[in-house]
Parts: sequence; C-alpha cells; structure tokens
Amino acid sequence: MVQNRNKLIDLFIGNISNSVVHKILEKAVENEYLSKRYEKELTTSFEIAKKCREKINPGSSLPDKDIKHIKNKIKNKVISELSMRISNGYKNINLELVDKIIEEYLKEANII
Repeated sequence: MVQNRNKLIDLFIGNISNSVVHKILEKAVENEYLSKRYEKELTTSFEIAKKCREKINPGSSLPDKDIKHIKNKIKNKVISELSMRISNGYKNINLELVDKIIEEYLKEANII
C-alpha cells in the first residue's frame, strides 16, 4: 500500500506542478490562442491531481510532514521548469506568483 501511496503522491505532485506552470504561462502570454491552450492544459492536469488526491488519503488530511514534502517538491519542479523556459526565451514569466498559486491549488485540492 505504501508503494502505491508514494506513486500517487508523485503523480499528484507532477500534475499540480504542471498546472501551476501553465497557470503562470497563461498569465504571461498576450496571445489569446496560447492562453486558451494553457488554460486547457492546466485544467486537465488539475483534474487528474484531484483524482489522485482522493486516492491518497480519502476523507482525511495528510500529515504535516507530507504536506511540507509535497509543497517543496512542487515549488522545486515549477521553478525549475519556468527557469528552463525563461532561458529558452519565454518573456513576462513572473516567478513571484509561484508560492501564491501553489497555496491556492493545494487548498482547492484539500491538501492544506
């Protein structure tokens, strides 16, 4: 059971991270077509993350240790991905939004 839980947590972290990245990219672009594509991607990833969350610990909250681990992993993945995109020439990416959006998504997914 622990192996499945760890895989679910990793899957949750990956999908939430992807959703946060696309939320920030959506805010960074001025092209409406790209903005809608980013919105679709973030919605899809977030729905998958919520399904994973339901399977991790249904009906109860996670231990503080797990919450801190999840937050740190998400933040590291998001910062890494956005930094790579900035180095590839993406413009207007606001890294200051990362913590705020992570908190918002974790609340919505009933992690915190």
